[in-house]
Amino acid sequence: MQLHSNDLSDQQPIPSRFAFGKLADDAPMALADNVSPHLAWSDAPAGTRSFALLCVDPDVPSKIDDVNQEGKVLPADMPRVDFCHWVMIDIPPDVTELASGACGEGIVAGGKQNPPGPDGARQGINDYTGFMAGNPDMAGQYHGYDGPCPPWNDELLHRYVFTVYALDVERLELAEGFSGPDALKAMEGHILAQASLCGTYSLNPQIAS
Repeated sequence: MQLHSNDLSDQQPIPSRFAFGKLADDAPMALADNVSPHLAWSDAPAGTRSFALLCVDPDVPSKIDDVNQEGKVLPADMPRVDFCHWVMIDIPPDVTELASGACGEGIVAGGKQNPPGPDGARQGINDYTGFMAGNPDMAGQYHGYDGPCPPWNDELLHRYVFTVYALDVERLELAEGFSGPDALKAMEGHILAQASLCGTYSLNPQIAS
């Protein structure tokens, strides 16, 4: 199984158009266009009845006390956890391509509630839901794609792993409001093949993204 993108290159920097946050001249960061990237996959095995898609950053600091704090630095060797930026399931087997922006663009305070996507597919909540919970202006359930916005004081270059899974079931038994980990658990025993693409991103001006 193969995964490629007209917008992203494996192991290369993600253009800021596809990010939640971008570098700014007069501030540590600014909000970006947050466009969902083009993705296309091929060579799914016989018996594929649906696809699922996840985008995960495995490099998020496990403690967020010092995130984006002036005078503080997040060392590259500090413990890291996964942060899910996108989870979509029940993608019909005849859908093998998503155009740029087909699954959302822009930033919505409180999160997108009904992001666009292929007919029949379902998009769960991403981890901005938890991250924004303490911000009264931004708190809410963030569905669909919301792109990179790593801490601008982080010494580590973040990776963003897009993975498409070919499944032997038409529909995963998940209630609305499911998360990335929920989807991964529901997929256990049903994955016929998978393919990944990894982009990188940083808002630390001292790191080449």
